[in-house]
Amino acid sequence: MSVGPTFSLDLVSDVRELLAFPFMVNALQAASIVAVLAAVVGWYMVLRRQSFAGHTLSVMAFPGATGAALAGLPTAVGYYLACGLAALAIGRTGHSGRRRFATESAAIGTVQATGLALGFLFLSLNRSVLGGMETFLFGTFLGVSHDQVLTLLVVAVLALGAVAAIGRPLLFASVDPEVALARGVPVALLDVSFLLILGLAVAATSQITGVLLVFTLLVAPPAAAQLITAQPVAGLLLSVAFALAVAWLGLGVAYFSIYPVGFWITMFAFGLYVSVRIGRWALARRRRP
Repeated sequence: MSVGPTFSLDLVSDVRELLAFPFMVNALQAASIVAVLAAVVGWYMVLRRQSFAGHTLSVMAFPGATGAALAGLPTAVGYYLACGLAALAIGRTGHSGRRRFATESAAIGTVQATGLALGFLFLSLNRSVLGGMETFLFGTFLGVSHDQVLTLLVVAVLALGAVAAIGRPLLFASVDPEVALARGVPVALLDVSFLLILGLAVAATSQITGVLLVFTLLVAPPAAAQLITAQPVAGLLLSVAFALAVAWLGLGVAYFSIYPVGFWITMFAFGLYVSVRIGRWALARRRRP
């Protein structure tokens, strides 16, 4: 009878055990890349109040993967194509400023419903996908190969480079789109560009975290960071730190646990957000005269 790994009070020994296996090293590397990418892009997503758009793009990985499997293409191709097309469909709403939110919400709802319908159609036409449905929905860091880590790194560098290139005008357009538009900032172009970057980040992250859990890393760490500070640089750094902590803790605890990594990442992210909110509430109450 085999006995699984057991957690001890010797943290140094536990970490050495984790790093002794190549698959765990690959998992930690992939988790780190995904966490940084999701934290940075997610920070802008939360600031722009586009969490619904991020959720829809993560859902679009479902028809992308099932469609790619049906066509005999690599699953990753389906992820990137579906998320990219959905980002263009959502972004090209034709409005800027406050009017954008109402129009964009309608487009997001339409895209999400259509994507889910197509995903279930592709799934019904190719029942073999059901064999890996749990991994597809909830992901796994434990089966990540070295080539996947390199691919994730390339995608992350491209996405983060794009964010850095448009970061300042994107921040301006996110905080006050009407004033930015009056100052000559190409708000509509920035909307589409950011959604494409968000789609790229979602497609890359979904391959590791699964379709349903990508939203955890995109929202919880950035939202917690923005509760603590409104400063962009500090907020971004804090968001990355939170995402890395959640990913590493989730992966490490999952190794010594019978429960999947997705559960732990979600629980740690949720606990982080709730703790920050409670701490902020307690601090505000203490400051009251």
